[in-house]
Amino acid sequence: MQQTISVWVRDPRIQKNDFWHAYIDYEICLHTDSVSFTKKISSVRRRYSEFVWLRQKLEANSLLMIELPQLPPKNPFFSLNNARQITERMKGLQRFLEQILQSPLLLSDSCLHLFLQSQLSVNKMEACAEGRTPFSVAQAVQRCGLRRFHSDEELHKNMGLACDCDSDSSESTETESLLLNKSRSAALLRYPTPDEEDSLNCTCESS
Repeated sequence: MQQTISVWVRDPRIQKNDFWHAYIDYEICLHTDSVSFTKKISSVRRRYSEFVWLRQKLEANSLLMIELPQLPPKNPFFSLNNARQITERMKGLQRFLEQILQSPLLLSDSCLHLFLQSQLSVNKMEACAEGRTPFSVAQAVQRCGLRRFHSDEELHKNMGLACDCDSDSSESTETESLLLNKSRSAALLRYPTPDEEDSLNCTCESS
């Protein structure tokens, strides 16, 4: 029986470090029946700089035996207020993960599993993959609870409505709003229209 690995990058949110510094992270939803994963359904949030870390680790660990796909390029003029830029980056991040997950060699990399299915920071993921933590990779993955989906049926229902990033309509719907997180409480923030964008200050992402 053919095994499947489905991954979605969705739900961009603005995270505020302080008054002057903000960045966007994305939800990564994974649904699989592959034996490569002990956890079949998961949901975590990652930012662009963590994708960069993942690619660097996969490249180093694979000893250049395979050619890794490229991430969407970092744009020095990337704006948290530009819906088009956010959508294009989100599409590029999903394409990157989809290609990564097609490689049996990369599927054996602990860093990939920690990135997709744990809440660990970059430093802790690296330490865990190197065996420098009191918990194993499997334990870190199991500790990561589902934030949104609690059953296969609920996952399929939600994915059908919002996570199908192969659909142009769902992509445009998904990126119509961002969630502004203040003190870890997210409030809905709609994207500005092109006319409104001209009146907004351009806030550049700090990764």
